Amino acid sequence: MRFEPVGTDEQIKDLAAMADEIWHEYWPGLIGKEQTDYMVERFQSFDALIRDIRNGEYEYWFLVDDQSGEDRIVGYTGGKMELSTKRFFISKIYLYASERGKGYASRVIHFYERLCEMRRLKAMYLTVNKGNDLAIRAYEAKGFKTIEVAETDIGDGFIMDDYIMEKTVEERES
Repeated sequence: MRFEPVGTDEQIKDLAAMADEIWHEYWPGLIGKEQTDYMVERFQSFDALIRDIRNGEYEYWFLVDDQSGEDRIVGYTGGKMELSTKRFFISKIYLYASERGKGYASRVIHFYERLCEMRRLKAMYLTVNKGNDLAIRAYEAKGFKTIEVAETDIGDGFIMDDYIMEKTVEERES
């Protein structure tokens, strides 16, 4: 799998369209359609993505399966470095419904482990919806531990009810 950085306006438009599709495949069953619509517009629309990327706050990558000789985008991931805590915040790991369960998420976690090592960060962390049992089990299997519970008011009466999970990155000897 290849991780293709997202940076051009055209790539950001493609990412926003992908996010809209994937989020509407996955989230309405957990948080409802209204909150899904709100969160896509607020956090994953073209305007939100371009602002976050251009401000240098977040980095995004397309997940490209290049094993079959034909490049196929299967999802996307993104996050940001937090220098004050020496951690990387994994904000998004999203796959099309047809691509889940094929080991891509494990490759994404491995990508972030290498990224943290290269950037000399001590850990990576993410938030996961408390009702997302499948994701919680998957993250625990990859070594993440729940370190906190967070209820975040994101506006318009919507709350994100999450666990914060962290994985320490082991330093390797050079």
